[in-house]
Amino acid sequence: MKHLNIKIIISFLGLTSMLNGLFMLFAVPFSIYYDEFEKWEIFYAGITTISIGFILWFFNRNAKKNLGKKEGYLIVTLGWLMLSFTGTLPYVFTDTIPIYTNAFFETISGYSTTGASILTDIEVMPKGILFWRSATHWIGGMGIIVLAVAILPMLGIGGMQLFMAEAPGPSADKLHPRITETAKRLWIIYFLLTITEFLLLKIAGMNWFDAINHAMATMSTGGFSTKNASVAYWNGYPIIQYIIILFMFIAGTNFVLIYFALKGKISRVFNNEEFKYYFFGLFGVIMVITIIIINFQDPNLVTAVNHPKPWGETESAFRHAAFQVTSVLTTTGFITADYTMWNSLATMLIFSLFFIGGSAGSTSGGVKIVRHIIMIKNTFYEFKKLLHPNAIIPVRYNGVGVPKNIIYNILPFFVLYMLIFIVSSITLTFFGLDFESAFGATASSLAGIGPGFGTVGPVYNYAHLTIGAKWICSFLMLIGRLELFTVLILFTPFFWRKN
Repeated sequence: MKHLNIKIIISFLGLTSMLNGLFMLFAVPFSIYYDEFEKWEIFYAGITTISIGFILWFFNRNAKKNLGKKEGYLIVTLGWLMLSFTGTLPYVFTDTIPIYTNAFFETISGYSTTGASILTDIEVMPKGILFWRSATHWIGGMGIIVLAVAILPMLGIGGMQLFMAEAPGPSADKLHPRITETAKRLWIIYFLLTITEFLLLKIAGMNWFDAINHAMATMSTGGFSTKNASVAYWNGYPIIQYIIILFMFIAGTNFVLIYFALKGKISRVFNNEEFKYYFFGLFGVIMVITIIIINFQDPNLVTAVNHPKPWGETESAFRHAAFQVTSVLTTTGFITADYTMWNSLATMLIFSLFFIGGSAGSTSGGVKIVRHIIMIKNTFYEFKKLLHPNAIIPVRYNGVGVPKNIIYNILPFFVLYMLIFIVSSITLTFFGLDFESAFGATASSLAGIGPGFGTVGPVYNYAHLTIGAKWICSFLMLIGRLELFTVLILFTPFFWRKN
């Protein structure tokens, strides 16, 4: 197209592929350490991915550096697809996931930080593959596109269009006037928090391999575990689960606020309206479900696996409630208990969290709390307008009036989100899923949670889905990760018009 800079798009896809291949090579030392034959296949997968990226970049390296909104949307969406297609190579080359649909599903579930899996026995997988599986979470958590934005000045390209497309939430707080400095500082915070959690989990009793994998999966709010029972494997080690709860909460917090907290500006955190709703809402739901479990729940059905509860049933009820509520709200998807076996009221509260999500500017998926806040405030604003039609009553967030364009963006987002949920749920029933499982799979894939309800619940996985159902869920993971508009705008005719 005349006004679309195709070469810069291809060049950037090449850069993305090279970075992806480099991350693959980080999995090779793990295979060498555990003396696995698959080390060579993982190495070849990394070299192949780097080579593909180099070819794409080399032949388009002299492209004009102008980067508009259209190029930004295409780079982010196609970049995510490039990650997912090349990310399958370690699975395919090692023959650990020989069916390509399954390999793609596992890969895009990783990059989108969904955590839905088709693996029926995780613990028999090679350690190098398990590390790569967790690494896809870590890459996708903050977004490899944002990582690449940090080095765009080397290419003479402005990165704001990419950053906005990658993080298209209703707020665009920045830590620094230059977008590349913002990206760098976000990644430094992300890296340091991951290392901190790794060290704490190691001290608490995890071996170093499990600790690094769960730290990457937690900070990305991904949910891939190295154990078949997920974090329920450590139900006899409460301190491990409390550490993960803490870091899931941190990962679900706006990273701009984390930055301010690290700079000692704590008041900026607790004065933030979204954080207050996030903190007190999370605590409130935890306490309600804890009370339900203690008073109305069969203690034998609280945990997913039978481990001793050394600190008593009350502590166990609080811990599992805190873990599952935090895991679902932040869209992490780790499991310590089968919440579908809980009291029906507790189960419904958990299901409602599927449609909330974490904070804007976090690694969480879902609708995001700030959208709910503004939508609710706008609803009350409309009520006031009915009584006082001539009054000027702005919708305020953090004490500042919310621009109309943001409100107009949020309302169609909700409508589109629910429409996609309904249509996709109905569609999945045509692929053999019952309604409960279809609702669970759709809500989970779209929000990036992982475990759902029915046959895709906490103690099951997605292996039994048909090929068609897996591709539908994969598409839902992609559009959910990029918050709908970034991907769906590519399907509109006016996007491709010359103007």
